[in-house]
Amino acid sequence: MVVEYKDNGELTIGGTSLKTIAQSFGTPTIVYDETQIRTQMRRFHEAFQKSGLNYNISYASKAFTCLQMVKLVEEEGLELDVVSEGELYTALAAGFDAQHIHFHGNNKTKREIQYALESKVGYIVIDSLEEIDLIDRYASEEVNVVLRLNPGVEAHTHEFIQTGQEDSKFGLSIKHGLAIEGVKKVEDAKRLNLKGVHFHVGSQIEGTEAMIETTKLVIQWLKENDIQIELINLGGGFSIKYVEGDVSFPIEDGIAEITEAIKTIAQEADYPIPEIGIEPGRSIVGEAGITLYEVGTIKNIPNVNKYVSIDGGMSDHIRTSLYDAKYEALLVNRNDPKDETVTLAGKLCESGDIIIKDAQLPSTVKRGDYLAILSTGAYHYSMASNYNQMQKPSVFFLKDGKAREVIKRQSLRQLIINDTK
Repeated sequence: MVVEYKDNGELTIGGTSLKTIAQSFGTPTIVYDETQIRTQMRRFHEAFQKSGLNYNISYASKAFTCLQMVKLVEEEGLELDVVSEGELYTALAAGFDAQHIHFHGNNKTKREIQYALESKVGYIVIDSLEEIDLIDRYASEEVNVVLRLNPGVEAHTHEFIQTGQEDSKFGLSIKHGLAIEGVKKVEDAKRLNLKGVHFHVGSQIEGTEAMIETTKLVIQWLKENDIQIELINLGGGFSIKYVEGDVSFPIEDGIAEITEAIKTIAQEADYPIPEIGIEPGRSIVGEAGITLYEVGTIKNIPNVNKYVSIDGGMSDHIRTSLYDAKYEALLVNRNDPKDETVTLAGKLCESGDIIIKDAQLPSTVKRGDYLAILSTGAYHYSMASNYNQMQKPSVFFLKDGKAREVIKRQSLRQLIINDTK
């Protein structure tokens, strides 16, 4: 995404003034560069095409989903991951082909399992032994399932977004025998077809080592237990750049390293290479999104701190409070030098409602200015809440200098629409 200041001092995306967007549509507002989203999807496609392997790319809905996002995913030839009844409903409401939807989740409810079966999703990712019995009980015809494995591999990332380590709520442990027990239960089931296996080592993964190491472990396990599958899904978790020093996952080189390693691993294990699946989410939309805010109260505590408060907060930007995530802020309406360190704070009634702890901003920032927080395309709108009865922000896609609204700003009426009198 090209974010730059024009000669008039205004911050732009692809030539579109963010000041104009903020003034026209209000704040907080999340703005996506649609072209960048499409470009990211195409980069993954092209990287896999060069490998010569059979593959599928499935967009992880949890990063950001809405009707228009689902339609965009379909237009770019990706499949779709969902993890709840709501995500599945959104996908189907957008007209997405259910056969290209994969249903995940570590605790699928009876209703969710039945909904997935009735909708005839492409496959269900099994996350526990008990789930095998539930799916087999509710299925009226053969259903494809993929077994999520816990490989016991720890990725170097924040502990809250590690998913492949031994102590995890996700998957069936290879080391402790739960995975092989799962395979046997699926084989003994009446209506289940074991299509493949799945693993996920964590999120914000910059390199390929953990994924390659885990793939080797899984293929060796498949070979040792004489398990034949059509699909091995490597999960997602590819990193993006939030601030200086972060590394965006190198899609072309990274996929080349992974696929070449798979060829070698399979050859050494004398195991046929199945279809390879991945599930990018953050790496598709993360850097394509920017959140716009208006500056309000500025509180300078002499020799202690300076707080610059904006008109949103942890209701639409929870990751700083949740993960101590780092972000960069830019002044939208003029290009003044960043000459001051401040705390950029939200407006909610929590001391922990912080956007950026040590934000570098111009000392000229004042009430009524607009700020852009970069790389907020993933896990911002999707994790937004109504805490303090805050309204969820509007969302726009920008393309060719035009802005189209894909999610309306939540109204005050919608905050109480489900309340009873």
